[in-house]
Amino acid sequence: MAPAKGQQTRAAILEAALGQASHMGLEGLSIGALAEVTQMSKSGVFAHFGSREALQISVIREYHAKFEEEVFYPAMGEARGLPRLRSLFERWVKHVSVAIDSGCIYISGAVEFDDRPGPVRDALASMVLAWHGALARAIQMGIEEGHLAADTDATQMLFELHGLILALHHDARFLRLPGALDRAQRAFEHVLSHYVRPNAPRSAARPPARRR
Repeated sequence: MAPAKGQQTRAAILEAALGQASHMGLEGLSIGALAEVTQMSKSGVFAHFGSREALQISVIREYHAKFEEEVFYPAMGEARGLPRLRSLFERWVKHVSVAIDSGCIYISGAVEFDDRPGPVRDALASMVLAWHGALARAIQMGIEEGHLAADTDATQMLFELHGLILALHHDARFLRLPGALDRAQRAFEHVLSHYVRPNAPRSAARPPARRR
């Protein structure tokens, strides 16, 4: 029973730490604040991770696991090629739009650790690169399925899609501009129009009509 209780306690600390990091950044993580939220002693919280750095890395991994559950795995149920790529992007947009009030650790963490080498930066970068790899594979499948032009530069297309997400996060979270979500979705269609083959199947080239 003890190990199970220990795992539950660790999970509770991680959940609280994830909420704290989403609002205050990874550098804003405080053992003292976590101890207060979880009603534990500072030493009790510290004992589950061993260091603040290990806590930050654990939070990054927890965030990535939740991101995969919300964005990656559901999209894998879509057909290969453009339907899957569209689902990945739309779920990514939804994830970021929900995180507007709290923040995206991928984005805020990159700002915090872009010029700070070390294990935390390495962990964060590896998670982001894993996600980029999934998107690049979806783009490549789109080429193989004949949905995207044969000469599509997957790296360039990925760069453009990531840029849309950064612009969405900036305009919606920092500037609080209305309509940022709609602009991001329209921009995605503009990007697709550059890469989609003219004879791509209608179901792949266009989103399904919305029910009224």
